[in-house]
Amino acid sequence: MDTASGEMVRDGEPVRLDPRTLRLLLCLAGRAGELVSADELLSQVWPGVIVTPDSVYQAIASLRRVLGEASYIVTVPRQGYRLVAEVGPWHAPDALPAPADVAAPPSHATRSRLVFLATACIPILIGIVFWLHNTQATEQRAPAAPASQKSIAVLPFADLTDGMSNETFADGMTEELIGRFSKLPGYKVPAPSAAFYYKGKQAPLAEVAGKLGVVYILDGSVRKSGTTLRVAARLMRADNGFILWSETYDKPVDDLLMVQDDIADAVTKALKATIDRGAGGPAR
Repeated sequence: MDTASGEMVRDGEPVRLDPRTLRLLLCLAGRAGELVSADELLSQVWPGVIVTPDSVYQAIASLRRVLGEASYIVTVPRQGYRLVAEVGPWHAPDALPAPADVAAPPSHATRSRLVFLATACIPILIGIVFWLHNTQATEQRAPAAPASQKSIAVLPFADLTDGMSNETFADGMTEELIGRFSKLPGYKVPAPSAAFYYKGKQAPLAEVAGKLGVVYILDGSVRKSGTTLRVAARLMRADNGFILWSETYDKPVDDLLMVQDDIADAVTKALKATIDRGAGGPAR
């Protein structure tokens, strides 16, 4: 992260941060590993501006998407946030020595040695290619290990509100459910970075489940009417696409974090009961 230009390199690709997101990252990085309250973030990231605590939540969600890994920032309910990623100075690698302007032509003896080495290496290269071919063929024939019956992927919830103005809430709902399911004993849940790869993409359920190594898939949507949020969720079995469970929750838009907590709690209890009942049985 270049703090002067506001540009970050992630997976070899440059990503530019807006000034607010940059201030938020620097504030958390300056106290890496420590709990930073929402009030402290409000005073340092939005100095002299009157905003609500919900602005902090939305900015944190935006920063998580920029970092590409939601687990870097831990939310401590009703207390604040903690950056748990390792933070330190970055040092550019030493430059390689510049090549000579003009290379001397190889001598006759050098050319002879090169020809000899090339000839001697041909059988070795043929052997390596043959070994790689056999290894790949063996791997392709080997059957993939079956996914655990208690494995579920939470795909990003769709924002169906007017103007898609509640995308942050929808993403937060997805992350909250992933966090809840991952705490259930015996359950296997793909990380947010893997789930959000499919945001906005259309792919067959069986293909998504195969890539993520799960049996069940949960998705949903968010709609809004006046001061009421409607969150719909449904659980599907990936091998046949059948819906095993679905529910709709209507909540007033008073405290978005509380709404997420309430809905995530209800969905977790309902889905755990549904999956536990069918964990040992054949696909329906």
